[in-house]
Amino acid sequence: MAIYFDRYEKFRDNGTMKPIPGIKLPAFSTDKNVVYKIGETRLDILSQKYYNNPYHGWLILLANPQYGGLEFSIKNREVLRIPFPFNSALERYLNAVETYKTLYGG
Repeated sequence: MAIYFDRYEKFRDNGTMKPIPGIKLPAFSTDKNVVYKIGETRLDILSQKYYNNPYHGWLILLANPQYGGLEFSIKNREVLRIPFPFNSALERYLNAVETYKTLYGG
């Protein structure tokens, strides 16, 4: 059974979406690195491999902000950081969201 996490939940207010900030996931000693190969590598496949579900490629993009949140911006043979393990990656994301909300409101 795949685990799905609604990353937009913290940005909904009575059915209205608030702007979603550009959150970056800090590096962690357990993170993994992989070489991205155009035509072979996809974020959903990496998510399946490292998180046991295909739904969290966005976590990988948050750990690699130099690509502007778009998989199509990743060049061939670029090294991607995979936030790992999954529960730690989600915790880092939630902490970053709370820090953002504390600093900028929300």
